[in-house]
Amino acid sequence: MASTYLQRTVTTPDANGNKKGTFSAWIKRCKLGTEQAVYVSRTDGNNLFRFRFDGDYINVTSKVSSTDYYATTTALYRDTSGYYHVVIAYDTTQATAANRIRIYVNGVEQSKSASNYPAQDATIYMLAASQPQRVGANSSDAYFDGLMSHVHYTEGHAYAASDFGSTDTATGEWKINTSPSVTYGSNGFFILKDGNSVTDQSGNSNNFTVAGGTLTKTEDNPSNVFCTLNALGNASSNFTLIEGNLYSGGADNNWRSIYGTLGASSGKFYYEVKCISSSDYERFGWCTVDQMNLYQDSSGRYDDNALDEGYGYTSDGEKSNNGGTTGSYGATWGTNDILSCAIDLDNQKIYWGKNGTWQNSGDPTSGSTGTGSAYNIEPNKIYVPAFTSYGAAANLAFNFGNGYFRTTAISSEGTNASGIGKFEYDVPAGYTALSTKGLNE
Repeated sequence: MASTYLQRTVTTPDANGNKKGTFSAWIKRCKLGTEQAVYVSRTDGNNLFRFRFDGDYINVTSKVSSTDYYATTTALYRDTSGYYHVVIAYDTTQATAANRIRIYVNGVEQSKSASNYPAQDATIYMLAASQPQRVGANSSDAYFDGLMSHVHYTEGHAYAASDFGSTDTATGEWKINTSPSVTYGSNGFFILKDGNSVTDQSGNSNNFTVAGGTLTKTEDNPSNVFCTLNALGNASSNFTLIEGNLYSGGADNNWRSIYGTLGASSGKFYYEVKCISSSDYERFGWCTVDQMNLYQDSSGRYDDNALDEGYGYTSDGEKSNNGGTTGSYGATWGTNDILSCAIDLDNQKIYWGKNGTWQNSGDPTSGSTGTGSAYNIEPNKIYVPAFTSYGAAANLAFNFGNGYFRTTAISSEGTNASGIGKFEYDVPAGYTALSTKGLNE
């Protein structure tokens, strides 16, 4: 949740802890364009250390006696589809000023558009005594909106990104090192290693507490990134995206559409939605990337009803494609119903279910026979999940395999032979979650 943050209070910082330190975290952003704090340590308002997203830039600031020492990246970080690995290395003992604040993203040191570096050997407050260290908030504001994993702090030691990750020689992908060989110092910590555990894994027992909000476990992680709803291309007036961009509600007084962050052209995929509220002006399913781009207006919003051209299941029990609804398909659905969608891109079929029952006597495992399939979908296209509504219509909570509808865990996990993701109902044999591992099966 966007009001969630963690904290602990340091009693006695190490003598070198405020000259050298490293913060490393894998971060998946959800909300863009606002100030969001990732790590903050302070003695008071005039002496603090802060790593934040300043809009969509990364900013690192150390304030000492009201003087700001800072560095801000040239690059913007607006990708909500995957994780950034961000490493902040602070070392005021360095002779070269630019090396006193170093920022790495996905293994690459970042250039800076603005900076004011501290003097050599200056004391800063990367680890302040008496006041809480916070992860995910400033004090009672600037909450981080997104996901974090494998959060490290090393006291008295400045490390490079290569100490926490490495490049896969086969793919060129920057990959996580889940157990780095680093020295943490007496006040260092390693949290959020496995799910939502705030228990320190560094050996120091510097455990954090959840000081605000709800810390929710998710299957989404740096080694297996799951689909979410894409915040890019949708003006704030279109949809309200919260809770990891998996809960969508409220559009303006037009038909509006929103899409998933991942897509596929082959394979078999499954996802679920729970209807939190309904007003009979909504449909969900899949559409092609071509259709998605067709319905983007000059303001960057996805307008009109893209699921008239894609493949959708409407709340009044109809199916939609090719310019509008094309007849009855299954039961109507509304508040508290859980809907399923299975797409077979190898046989060009699509199916929907309601509360564990496939509609139209559908059988997603029937292959080319397509028993009960709603449509024979267009082949050789890239498809993405899609949701369309009119006005203040449906509030839908999406489960692409994270195992939650909003912050409530699924009540009884269904079978899933792929082992990827957690769903309320049984995943049809041969289907999997839309995630990076699912795409590579």
